[in-house]
Amino acid sequence: MSNDSTARIVSGLRAWLAQAPPGARVPSTRALVAQYGASPVTVQKAMRALGALGLVESRPGVGTFVRATHPARPPDFGWQTGALRAPHARIPVLSAPLRTGPPDAIALHSGYPDRTLLPERLVRAALTRATRGDAALSRPDAAGHPELRAWFATELGSATPAGVTPPAPRDVVVVPGSQSGLSSIFRALAGAGQPVLVESPTYWGAIMAAAQAGVRVVPVPSGTEGPDPEDVARAFEETGARLFYAQPNYANPTGAQWSASVVERVLEVVRAHAAFLVEDDWAHDFGIDTTARPVAAQDDAGHVVYLRSLTKNVSPSVRVAAVVARGPARDRVLADRGAESMYVSGLLQTAALDVVTQPAWLSHLRALRRQLRERRDLLVECLTEHVPQAHLDHVPPGGLNLWARLPEGTDPDAVTRSCEAAGVLIAPGTEWFPAEPAGAYIRLNYSGPNPDRFAEGCRTIGRVLSGR
Repeated sequence: MSNDSTARIVSGLRAWLAQAPPGARVPSTRALVAQYGASPVTVQKAMRALGALGLVESRPGVGTFVRATHPARPPDFGWQTGALRAPHARIPVLSAPLRTGPPDAIALHSGYPDRTLLPERLVRAALTRATRGDAALSRPDAAGHPELRAWFATELGSATPAGVTPPAPRDVVVVPGSQSGLSSIFRALAGAGQPVLVESPTYWGAIMAAAQAGVRVVPVPSGTEGPDPEDVARAFEETGARLFYAQPNYANPTGAQWSASVVERVLEVVRAHAAFLVEDDWAHDFGIDTTARPVAAQDDAGHVVYLRSLTKNVSPSVRVAAVVARGPARDRVLADRGAESMYVSGLLQTAALDVVTQPAWLSHLRALRRQLRERRDLLVECLTEHVPQAHLDHVPPGGLNLWARLPEGTDPDAVTRSCEAAGVLIAPGTEWFPAEPAGAYIRLNYSGPNPDRFAEGCRTIGRVLSGR
């Protein structure tokens, strides 16, 4: 008999079972053979199918009966509360920039550039070539591919002024994204319970990494040209901290870039306290009106631990970054990475190196600068016209975001929820403050999809703030 006969019997019996009371006896095989004109083998296959669905149960020597159904009982995971105890830090399940919305939403919340701003052809070709080479089957060096480490060292060394020794490839540790690098730095160079200074506001991922590592975050206020070096010095003196996490170029979320005088004075403070500056240069390739100036290029005594990622400028799927550190600090970071993940995918390292060493890479970066300027200026224009309640302290010279201050007393989380209900995704500023927010802010990303809908999105934000 064919499968069609089996399916016909199953379908007919399911209709009968739906009306039968639990425990009722199912017609015998002989009766079903006569009813459906099928062979005993086909009937038995149908009964096995119904049994697999949990609709009938067979009692050897007695017959087959309608299975009694029991309402599903919700699982009880209460025992895990006692087993896990209270977490050492409250970490949000999913931060606002990582949320996904419906396809027709206006997305101004994400921290990643739209795919139209990525070197898509370079990435696809590089991944294809990587799968054909040795990287597909070999284990890479724990510190990273030598050629990729050399590239990171050369990139930083190109900004090194005369009289400063540039970093060597040995100083580089390749990590699977900057988030992993931050976690390792906090664990390896500070340790649980120890204080770490951070700019405020600052990257939400750094706040999460610090919480996960168990370090104690100490906020230092930072403005459009960076923190006040005297505030940094005072924080070091009061806390005994040995780490200061900062984003000197195009900070997330504010877009601020440290002035040359701030760089010089902060370096003096860090050196005077025998401490480390953890420089997150995530937006190195996102300069618009200026060019990124790595602080690490001015230090060869190991005071600056430099972090640079290729995830946002190459592809979110190519999670490759590097920590550049000198002396024992580098060895401790490498040891932590070895314990955490052993090594970074050789395929991703090979593909990343392929992309950034292609002649077309520099052409892509030049085009990217122009595209980011157009998008930034368009969003500033739309925000000014349609959201007069919002205030920009400055137009960022680079990066991916606008940091808009809302009227005093505004609840950014409530505004975010209302905008999302209206089809516009934004990020509330609360997640970027390591302590109490210094005001009501929202972060708007101008590198997301559909810039032609910026005006529509801003009109929605304006209506929400007006209570309409």
